[in-house]
Amino acid sequence: MTDADTILHVDGLARHFGGVKAVDGATFSVKRGSITSLIGPNGAGKTTAFNLVTGFESADAGRVHFAGDDVSRLRADHRARKGMVRTFQLTRVLGKMTVLENAMLAAPDQPGERMWNVLTPRRWRSREAEVKAQALEVLDEIGLSEKAGDYAATLSGGQRKLLELGRALMARPDLMMLDEPMAGVNPTLGRQLLEYLDRLRTERGLTVLFIEHDMDVVMGVSDEVVVMTQGRVLMQDRPDVVRKDARVIDAYLGGADE
Repeated sequence: MTDADTILHVDGLARHFGGVKAVDGATFSVKRGSITSLIGPNGAGKTTAFNLVTGFESADAGRVHFAGDDVSRLRADHRARKGMVRTFQLTRVLGKMTVLENAMLAAPDQPGERMWNVLTPRRWRSREAEVKAQALEVLDEIGLSEKAGDYAATLSGGQRKLLELGRALMARPDLMMLDEPMAGVNPTLGRQLLEYLDRLRTERGLTVLFIEHDMDVVMGVSDEVVVMTQGRVLMQDRPDVVRKDARVIDAYLGGADE
């Protein structure tokens, strides 16, 4: 069980690949309405932990509680429907569809999902117009409005990452899990995106958990930082505490704090 202030609690999560312990008994929590970062050196198990939490890989051991429910046995799509949405380190866009169409696909309650909507064209057209308006708003916020009519295949790597973020936002999640959202993104636009996510936290109660290597970003926007190394959680605390911890400096930051 988790308290009302905790939206995600991971307890003893483990995943082994042969003799390699990719995630080895990881335990951490994410407070509702917070921005929490997950950091660690390459190979620490961060992305595998994301895959286990979201159901894209099966855990060998451990439990995942989301919004008070044990979701450990749920498939990835069922966890997403509960409000847990993620992006990937390697972007996945539908290249033969436009940027706008890619964004629209992620909206919940699509008109074609229910037979009643198909049989009532007026309702279908009304919902489609709502989704389109929402998608255009999101594309504007992430700096892709001018690309709305372009095929997604024509986007740069950074722009594809932005589109994936936009699709995740279209799902109106309670918990947004971002795997290196700033990688390949223009620094100025990256800062704008972080400000946008912070605004969504204030206005909509969005909770964000993200993997990031840029320590300036991590220390500047995070309420709490979870540090992983060798598949285990080394510590979880406020950024100012984490950055001064000798274990973190040794395992990740690589030198004394100046």
